[in-house]
Amino acid sequence: MSCFPLTIHSRKLGVLGLASLRDNLPSEDDLVLLTQIASQVAVAVDNARSHNEIAKLKDTLSKEKLYLEEEIRSQHNFGEVIGNSPALCKVLKQVEIAAPSDATVLVLGETGTGKELVARAVHRLSSRREGNFIKLNCAAIPTGLLESELFGHEKGAFTGAIAQRIGRFEVANGGTIFLDEIGEIPLELQTKLLRVLQEREFERLGSSRTLRTDARLIAATNRDLEAMVSEQKFRSDLFFRLNVFPVHVPPLRERQGDIPVLVRHFTHQFSRRMNRLIETIPSAAMDALCRYHWPGNIRELQNVIERAVIISTGPVLSVDVADLKFSEAHRVVGKTTSSKPPINGALHDVLEQSEREQILKALEQCDWIVAGQRGAAAHLGMKRSTLQQRIRKLGIVRRSG
Repeated sequence: MSCFPLTIHSRKLGVLGLASLRDNLPSEDDLVLLTQIASQVAVAVDNARSHNEIAKLKDTLSKEKLYLEEEIRSQHNFGEVIGNSPALCKVLKQVEIAAPSDATVLVLGETGTGKELVARAVHRLSSRREGNFIKLNCAAIPTGLLESELFGHEKGAFTGAIAQRIGRFEVANGGTIFLDEIGEIPLELQTKLLRVLQEREFERLGSSRTLRTDARLIAATNRDLEAMVSEQKFRSDLFFRLNVFPVHVPPLRERQGDIPVLVRHFTHQFSRRMNRLIETIPSAAMDALCRYHWPGNIRELQNVIERAVIISTGPVLSVDVADLKFSEAHRVVGKTTSSKPPINGALHDVLEQSEREQILKALEQCDWIVAGQRGAAAHLGMKRSTLQQRIRKLGIVRRSG
């Protein structure tokens, strides 16, 4: 029996063994021919292996395509958690502790506090950082479709299921799945979610085949799950399974030291996106933004700064919140939860008073000259017409004497 190694590019793929019914050894010409045949077989084996690998990768990509494209298109508030206040540092310390483990993390906090950013930080610091980070807002999916989103479905599983769909737990295998607003999951689906957490297995809708997943779960909610458990609106066993490592994200009113950093970050972010050049943030405006209670937290601050960048016509950020009309509910939130209640209960009042003081100071320094290089408009970095309009709107008049 003659053996010929199957090698290609210095890689050994196997051995080609040939047996002969004749007693005599193969001739030199036979050996040359068989060596050439072995070389061609090696190429064929290598191509077959490559084809199988490509087929597997193609199948994986087809499963992940929808979710990965969604991740690429989405615009996150920040690339990372921003701030250095004691309240935020406490959260980041908890993230560092929880990330290396595979424990389920429950991120708690008000709407707009950046719970998704905390979840992403946990994923980035974990051993699963090379895997997928798959997110799902449970409140944004109709109840009837939520199970399909989580676990997938087979073709024909229900009306409208015209093709097989891979669920998020399957795509997140080896990575992390982030379920936002988990308090919105209906009771009948909570049992199946509990099974995934405990047994790591599930079935697609319309299929009896059990699938396994090695996905780490990070959940988030702005609701009081313990109260929901007592009201029998949330399963107690699922709550205890989720509450392995709770992380409380503080509201912005408890992170007032981070507001200037966030204001500068958002100003830079939006000015760059809109091709604007904003070099100055008035100190009076910054002071007012820091004193406001922000019922909508970071998301509200982001919206205010984006609007300010849009209306700014020069290098100075123009924070005009005349259009903001806060409800009484927001004012009550501010009074009951803020340790430093805002002036007059609304950002509009705070900013208007600060703007009035700033303009008055500039006018007095410039001897009430508005236009020109030494006028108040140039001092404030505003157009003359804009300053005159603001003077009329604020009812500013020169004091006699």
